[in-house]
Amino acid sequence: MASLSVKPGQRFTMPDWHNNSQLISANAEQQRYTSHHIRQEGRALRNETGNQARWDEHNNRTRLNERITSVDRWREILARYLTDIDLEIDALSKVKEATENTLQAKNLCLDVAIECLTFRESRRDIDVVRDPVEEELQREVKLIEKIKKMLQQRVDEAFKQLCLLKETRQQLNCDHRHKVETLELDRQCLSFNVTSGNISFKVNPTRIPDGTTALREWELNNQCNKERADTELKASVELRGAIMLTIAQTNNELDAQRIATEFALRKRIRDMEGALSELKWQEQNTLEEIAEMEEEIRQLEENLRKRTLDLKVAHTRLETRTYRPHVELCRDQAQYGLTDEVQQLEGTIRALQQKRTESQDALDGLYRQLHRIQTDIGYKTNSLQLDNKCMETRRKLVIPVEKFDPEVDAVNRTRNLPRNSQLELA
Repeated sequence: MASLSVKPGQRFTMPDWHNNSQLISANAEQQRYTSHHIRQEGRALRNETGNQARWDEHNNRTRLNERITSVDRWREILARYLTDIDLEIDALSKVKEATENTLQAKNLCLDVAIECLTFRESRRDIDVVRDPVEEELQREVKLIEKIKKMLQQRVDEAFKQLCLLKETRQQLNCDHRHKVETLELDRQCLSFNVTSGNISFKVNPTRIPDGTTALREWELNNQCNKERADTELKASVELRGAIMLTIAQTNNELDAQRIATEFALRKRIRDMEGALSELKWQEQNTLEEIAEMEEEIRQLEENLRKRTLDLKVAHTRLETRTYRPHVELCRDQAQYGLTDEVQQLEGTIRALQQKRTESQDALDGLYRQLHRIQTDIGYKTNSLQLDNKCMETRRKLVIPVEKFDPEVDAVNRTRNLPRNSQLELA
């Protein structure tokens, strides 16, 4: 009878078998759940990082575009200023050349005046007198020398201004060149993308290079360059206007002096009358100005008194508020306001006191000037009477006594001069 062979080894029970199956199923489900959770997290991370990368690239592309726009705007401003400076340099150079030509032309005028004085040195005996003609010639020489000095000063000023303009142009040109290079680099950065062939990893790309400046410093540098260009252009335009005005004024002064030299003998009485009339006009105006200045001083003193009272009120308020108890003793807006008011009033009082002192000094000067005017009126009245007597007496030498007409004198015979000449000689 055959026997059943039994394989040696451990034998599990059915519950163990069922438990093992359930454990495997549970582990499989847990592993699938974990894998699913990781996949979801990975998908979320991919979406988040992808979106973040795209947004970062978009934002930085926008920032690059804005930066390019800002730099290009300043580049255009600098280019416009460079053009204006070039035009101003050309205009100022032409004005400087015209001034040098005018200065050179004054040498002939000076030679003629000196030659006239030399001719008059050949006079003999009693004719060698220091008469108004000689005085006018000497004035003409001094005026020409003064004009030459003024013109030479203008030439020097124009030369210095040209140097400043060229220096400014060089600075702007350097800044303009740097901005052009910056625009090229930023536009190149803007053109980079993931398919570009020249992208690669760099060593420490986030480092701060030497010489890096802050954005505020960059803006201040641009503003300083713009303001300097504005300043130099404005100064150059004003200098050109001043030079042209100087040339016109000096030419007018020299023309007037030539007319004064030619009419020196007839000018004496007319000048005396004009000077007397001018002095009386000055006397009247000075008296009016004295009255107005005295009223102004009174108003200043009244205003100073009022401001002093206001300052006392502010001081009293501040002092009273120092007795506030404990935490109430705080520097609130009222405290700041009262402090500012005191400082403002003290400055106002100082300004009023200074202005009162200046006004009093001006009033004293007006009284001194009034005394000088009144004294000079007396002198010139006496001189005019003597000159008229001399003129009337000398007319008897050429006009018979019976035909002598006191209404016709040397003054009336010169009233038909052109108005421009009278104004220039007066």
